Amino acid sequence: MTGGSLGLRTSSYGSLQQQFQNGFLQATQASPVLVRKPSKMLLSSSREKERLLPFICRYVGRRRVAMLLLVVLALLVFVFGSFTVNKESNITLHIGSMTPYRSDFPVFSNPLEVENSLGDKNSSGQNSLGGSDQSRAPSIPPSATITTLRDVIRSTPRLGHQCENFTLPPPPPPGSKKIGPRPCEVCYLPVEDAIASMPSSPSKSPVLQNLTYVHDENPIKTEIHGGSDFGGYPSMKQRNESFDIKESMTVHCGFVKGSKPGDRSGFDIDEADLMELEQFHEVIVASAIFGNYDNIQQPRNISEAARKNVPFYMFIDEKTEAVMKNSSDLDSSKKFGFWRIIVVRNIPYTDPRRNGKVPKLLLHRIFPNVRYSIWIDGKLQLVVDPYQILERFLWRENANIAISRHYKRYDVFVEAEANKNAGKFDNASIDYQIDFYRREENLTAYNESKLPITSDVPEGCVIVKEHIPITNLFTCLWFNEVDRFTPRDQLSFSTVRDKIMSKVSWSINMFEDCERRNFVIQDYHKGVKPPPRPRPVSPVIRHPSPLPRSIPVVRSPVKKSNRRKGERRSGQKRHRKVIAGSRDNNSF
Repeated sequence: MTGGSLGLRTSSYGSLQQQFQNGFLQATQASPVLVRKPSKMLLSSSREKERLLPFICRYVGRRRVAMLLLVVLALLVFVFGSFTVNKESNITLHIGSMTPYRSDFPVFSNPLEVENSLGDKNSSGQNSLGGSDQSRAPSIPPSATITTLRDVIRSTPRLGHQCENFTLPPPPPPGSKKIGPRPCEVCYLPVEDAIASMPSSPSKSPVLQNLTYVHDENPIKTEIHGGSDFGGYPSMKQRNESFDIKESMTVHCGFVKGSKPGDRSGFDIDEADLMELEQFHEVIVASAIFGNYDNIQQPRNISEAARKNVPFYMFIDEKTEAVMKNSSDLDSSKKFGFWRIIVVRNIPYTDPRRNGKVPKLLLHRIFPNVRYSIWIDGKLQLVVDPYQILERFLWRENANIAISRHYKRYDVFVEAEANKNAGKFDNASIDYQIDFYRREENLTAYNESKLPITSDVPEGCVIVKEHIPITNLFTCLWFNEVDRFTPRDQLSFSTVRDKIMSKVSWSINMFEDCERRNFVIQDYHKGVKPPPRPRPVSPVIRHPSPLPRSIPVVRSPVKKSNRRKGERRSGQKRHRKVIAGSRDNNSF
């Protein structure tokens, strides 16, 4: 290797040639450098690479080979992703969203199978419900099947609560685009763990221990706004005394006539149905449709345990019954899907919405031997298991009644104006009720001084409740306000709640409306069409409009009768161009 050759190799780098000759070349002359020859193996491997690279590029460039490589790569990614998902599925954190959670645990009707299944899962190290219930005194309710199922599940050891670190996602950032109400994520326990977390004894009722109800076969109306015959016309003095919480109380709570609720009391129920409603149940789900106002919605995602132990009751009036019989939806079994139909006769009000408040707020009177109830309006479809709902909104929160707050409004005065603007009820009656609350109950607009209460306006279509004296009193007094004033129960909710909370240590779990929308889906009333969706604006080029009917008339040979035989049609091509031009103009 010579300096000339080196200079030629580096001639493309400009000024480096001179530096190379003056510096590095002199150094090489002073001290000789040993240059190793490349081995034959390296030369052969480099030659093979040079031959292989064009070969690979030539075949990869082909479309079929490239597509085959992409398919193989996609399969490898899919297999790796499936392995990762199966590995992470051992962590039992279940989050419901638009599609609610369905338990991954098998639910058996045989308690021994439940015990064996849960024992195998727990022995494999899978996380389950936290805490030990061994210190809890066991109870023996009349329902032996439910008790056995709950006790078997409780006997298994549990490690940490699966939802203890779950938090609601933050609300979407404010922007110019209006965002309406929508469901959000909710963490539900598996059904078996939810059943195991059910308290073995009733919650403690503060102060009030014994609650009885007024019975009056001949109620007399003494005031202009004294309620109804069904409610017993409580006077203003009786109303005020009912908010004075004592250990034993007797209050108006509907059904003032008859030997028992449903028996010649107004809101009458057949004797066979009354006997069923008096049976003991730990959990029930109830709804109502009056005046054929809604379509019955069938629940979804209901576990086998709930199918066996949780009855679903739907109260209807005779008008709705006639429509169901004509459409063959109701037969002698009185079952319609999940729902056991209860026909109500001699309904107390002419307004179907006010009749619906009877089962909604007075379920504890219709079902005297029930521990927990979930009320949903007739327009709603339940899509989460009842045990999971009770665990999430009552048992986990240490609450005995839960109701969602309104998604938008939290002030009663704003709610009243919205009701008037929407024509929900007579405006004069709404004004009278709000003026009464402002004058007599010192109702004020919602402000921060009410914290930790976050809203005065509920979304009252769902009520999750434990039947104990204090919650029964609350719904009784709430019904009395609906009976005395307007059926818009959102207007009277906060007044009743605040008056009770001022006397006893008690509160209501008002959860987010988006959480409610996670476990119920809302339908529209009959005759009410959903708002039309705006049609997407598509490019006219993709969807050209059809030619108007006038165009074929232009194409028709209008001058055929005036043209002689054999005469040339002048301007025919020009005429076609005009037609094509008009078609293009019409399309674009």
